[in-house]
Amino acid sequence: MRLPRFEILTKIRRSVIYRILRPRAPTHPVEFRGPVVVVGSAPVSTVPAGFGSQFHVITVNGSQSILDKWGVDVPDATFMQFNQVEGQTTNALHVRKVLDGKRTRLLYVVRWPKSLDLLQQGLAAFNYSYDHVKVINRFKRMAMYEAVMGDLNVEIDDNMKFSNGLTAVFYAILSGAKVVIISGINPDSSGHVYNDANLKRLHAGTDKQILQVLIDRGYSLYTADHDVAKNSGLPLWTDEALSKFNAMNADASFRA
Repeated sequence: MRLPRFEILTKIRRSVIYRILRPRAPTHPVEFRGPVVVVGSAPVSTVPAGFGSQFHVITVNGSQSILDKWGVDVPDATFMQFNQVEGQTTNALHVRKVLDGKRTRLLYVVRWPKSLDLLQQGLAAFNYSYDHVKVINRFKRMAMYEAVMGDLNVEIDDNMKFSNGLTAVFYAILSGAKVVIISGINPDSSGHVYNDANLKRLHAGTDKQILQVLIDRGYSLYTADHDVAKNSGLPLWTDEALSKFNAMNADASFRA
């Protein structure tokens, strides 16, 4: 199907700017050594089998609200959509409510359009703290996609856009994660764990396609949620999978 003229122009403009800027995909300051759990905001999320101190945790938007039940005080990193900071949508208001008084080690705010000072003021307004805060603009997100998927995604329409949950998965992979486990990320679900508005999940189709590609390419990607494993084709993370991971790590350490 032929794209409308304005979408063609947007695609060209973004592609040209991206190639000129050549942005570097963000990665974690320290390479991830243990399994990385990316926690989304779907109504159901499951603590991964064998979960403990060797695991790294990345949260997305308001999903940090469930970590008290997991025994986690502070996640390693958090990805937050810019609208959650000041937006007045039902979702944004609830995100700020459940994150009030919380803290993360490294906060990435996706596509924040204003100054860093205004971002820090907006975060302080709902008492959210962090060790470090960074902004991921559109082009850095494009760089993350290209680094993992191998092609360019300019996100000119909803069929190309992907969620911040998938952004966090890319981040984990690019930061050296040997295993990535998703929990509370279910493209087939609606609603969020922190409210009962039952809002439709955006970008579900694109997320499912990306997850399938990652599986087909051999990435060690698992889900902790039984229903997601049943419906998506993602393997379920189990005690056996953890034992296999630990054995491989031990063998790699011995060889080194």
